[in-house]
Parts: sequence; structure tokens; C-alpha cells
Amino acid sequence: MNEHLLSTILFAPLAGMVVLLLIPKTQVNLIRLWANFVAIGSFLMSLLLIGRVDNANGGMQLIERMDWIPSIGSQYLIGIDGISLLMVLLTTTIGFVAVLCSWTAVEKNCKEYYAMLLLQQTGMLGVFLAMDFMLFYVFWELVLVPMYILIGVWGGPRKLYAAIKFVMYTLAGSVFMLLGILTLYFQNFAQTGKYTFEIAELMKTNMPLHLEQWVFWAFFLGFAIKVPMFPFHTWLPDAHVEAPTAGSVILAGVLLKMGTYGFIRFSVPLLPKAAIDPTIIQIIAILSIVGIIYGALVSLMQSDWKKLVAYSSVSHLGFCTLGIFALNPNGIAGSIIQQVNHGISTGMLFLVVGVIYERRHTREIKEYGGLAHVMPMYAIVFAFAMLSSAGMPLLNGFVGEFTILQGAFEANRAWAGFAVSGVILGAAYLLWLYQRTMLGQITNEKNIKLPDLSAREWAVFLPLIAWALWIGLYPKPYFDILEKPVARIVERVKPGYYQGSATAAVTHGETR
Repeated sequence: MNEHLLSTILFAPLAGMVVLLLIPKTQVNLIRLWANFVAIGSFLMSLLLIGRVDNANGGMQLIERMDWIPSIGSQYLIGIDGISLLMVLLTTTIGFVAVLCSWTAVEKNCKEYYAMLLLQQTGMLGVFLAMDFMLFYVFWELVLVPMYILIGVWGGPRKLYAAIKFVMYTLAGSVFMLLGILTLYFQNFAQTGKYTFEIAELMKTNMPLHLEQWVFWAFFLGFAIKVPMFPFHTWLPDAHVEAPTAGSVILAGVLLKMGTYGFIRFSVPLLPKAAIDPTIIQIIAILSIVGIIYGALVSLMQSDWKKLVAYSSVSHLGFCTLGIFALNPNGIAGSIIQQVNHGISTGMLFLVVGVIYERRHTREIKEYGGLAHVMPMYAIVFAFAMLSSAGMPLLNGFVGEFTILQGAFEANRAWAGFAVSGVILGAAYLLWLYQRTMLGQITNEKNIKLPDLSAREWAVFLPLIAWALWIGLYPKPYFDILEKPVARIVERVKPGYYQGSATAAVTHGETR
């Protein structure tokens, strides 16, 4: 089973989509049941990876290799380490939740809708498993197609504008990234005489600093637009607001992580000289901090419930990029954990918006007030999601934000000082949103008879609630999973970092 476990997990949603397309269009309930069965099956299969990835081995494991396009040196090459493992588990969890939350939300073209969700899942999993740059790029671009269709067909009133904007921004970044990949490819050929897209081989390429910097900025545009970092974020609110609930959950939960994953997996280890260039680090740190504060301030101004949550993503992901470019173990490990946390917390917040939108068909905050009186269980779940996103101690968000701030403080105290304001502002906009919608008197008669959460809606929220509690109460397994892969990245950009830390600790002990 170990031999092809990754391929099975990768292509199970695609195989499920093929079977789904054979089901008659009129069998709507069968289509829904099959899509949910495939999504749950994919999630359960991904859990098998937990016992098979060795924490003591920081390298790629369960590697599967096969010739794909030998004439250009491209292979079907996939593998997994601790970083990929968390991203794969996040993808299958969010995928299962997105399919389940769509049961009553989508009435038209059900078959095509679920087919796009399953295709999307294979694309996202491929991004996190690929060890060949050509294969990675194919999956990276594949993800665009189903999301474009999900927004463009099942989205809101301005769906076509939002879908085209999403694709144009992402394609623009992808073109620059492709140029960076090809530069690495040809530079490696010039040095070795062998064409290859294998990432481990490309890592051996030695380029002058100016060329590394050029490739770094080419990658930066591809990944920063996907994150999205300030000022490349303007496609995100439109895409979120117009997307169906499942589309928003996938977009926030997984798609944005493709950008941060790209920085961690490619930009930093492949281009170590550029990654530690003080000017580059300073620029990215400033953009991250501006994104943290700007996203939070704009969230405070929103009158649309969903747009508020969308802008909060700009703020939260600013923490993730700041942690990566602190270039120390706390910053990078905190960033990866916070990416998982953001997927859980913001996924829950978009589900919360989706539940009320299905009942009232409006996202205007002023339309609500006092909902806790008529939907007490809903108010409890919303409170949990809100506190999780705000980074309350004993919940998942606190672990990630605290570790990132610790890493940022080690790198530059000013960064941590400015970034911590994002935590305060985050609590402000989330608490204010909760107060305006859940507390006080019922301000609109249309809200008096709204039904509370159904059993299916509870089933959507419970896996995310459980995961948030686990990370918040006992994060040790996550740090154990990440310790070795993160150490390899830090040692790659800062050779001798760990020996230096050990020497400093011994010296400090002797001084005392």
C-alpha cells in the first residue's frame, strides 16, 4: 500500500469525478451522496499518512517516480515531508467540509458543481506533493480552472467580473514564475549538461547573486499574488464575495496556502543567497506588516459580512509571510502552523456566513442583530470561530501567532512591535462583528423565526472545531512534525545556524 499511497490519495478525487460524470443528471441525491462519499474517502485515506511519515527524517518520503516527458527531463515525481503532510491533511479536511456544506446550497447543475470541487481537490493535492517543477506547474495552473468555473457559474451578481479578475491576476503571476523556473532549468543544464525539472537537482544549481535575485522576484510575483500579499490582494475580496460558500471555504482554506507553501518550498531553499539578502527581506517584511495592519483596518470598515472575513485573510496571511522571512525555526514553523490555523478558522467563518446567507439571502451586517436569541447553537459556533481566528489562548490561532511573533522578535524587534497591532485590531473587528450580529435585541422581524443549526450543519463544523481545539490545547505533535523539515530549510539559508545557537547556549550557561 505504501508504494502508491500518495498517488491513490492524489487521484482518488479525480477518479471519483469521472464516476460522478457517469451518473444521470436527474439523480441529484445520488450525485450528492457520491460526491460526499469520495470526499470523506479521500479524507480518511489521507489520515493513513500520519503513521507513515517519519518525523525523524526531515527529507521527502514515500517517493514515487516515473518518466513523464523524458525529452525535456520531466518526471512524475511526488513525495511528502512534514510540511506537505500538514498541507495535504488541510486540503482533504477542507475538501470534505466544502462538499458537505453544499448539500442544500446548490440546486442548479449539481453534477458539474461537484465535479469541479473534486477536480479542484486533485489540483491542490498535486501542488503540495509534486517534486518535479513541470508537474508542480501543471497542478498549479489546473487549480485555476475549477475555481474560475465555480465562481463564474455559481457565484453572486458580479460573478464573471470576479472570476476573470481572479484568473488574470493569478495567470500574470504564473507567467513570471514560469520564467523563473526556466531560468533555473537552463542554468542547471549549463552546469551539469543534463536537462531536469527535479527540484532536488535544481537545488544544486549555483547562480550569481544578481541572477538569483531576478529568479527570486519572478517567483515572488507568482506566490505573492496567490497569498495574496499587499498590494497584490485586490482580486481576493471580489472572488470571496461572489464565490459560493464552498468556493470561499476552499479559497481561504487551501488555495491561498499555495502561495505561502511556494515561498517555503521553493523561494527560500532554492535561492538561499537571494533569500537572505537584507534588502529583499526588508521589502517583504514591510509588505507583510502593511498587509497585517491594512487588512485589519479595512475589515473594521466593512458593512458586508463576507467581505469583512475576506479582508481578514489579508491580515492573517501577512503574519504567515512575516514568519517565513524571519528565517528562523520559530518563524517558519509558526508560519506553517498558522497556515493550517487560518484554513480552519477562516473556513469556519465563511461557513458561518454561508449558513445565515442560505436562510436570509443577505450578507449586510445591518440586517442582523440579536441572532443569539433565535439561533443559540449558531451563536456558540460563531463565537468559537471568532475567538479561534482572533488568537485566543487555548485555541489554535494563539499557537501560530505567538510562535510567529517570537520568530519575528528574534529577527527584528520592530517587526514584532508593528505586527502585534494586527492581533489587537483582529480582536476588534471580530468582536465588533459578533456584537452587531449576535447580541442585543432582534432588530429585524425577518430574523425571528430563523431555524438553528441542522444535524448536517453540525457535521460540517465539528471536524474543524475538534482540530482547532487539538492544536490549541496540545500543539506538540505539530512542532515535532515540522522540526526536521524546518531545520533543513534554515540550515540551507543559514549554514551553521544550529551550531551557532548551541555555542551561544553553552557560552550563556558558562557565563551564568
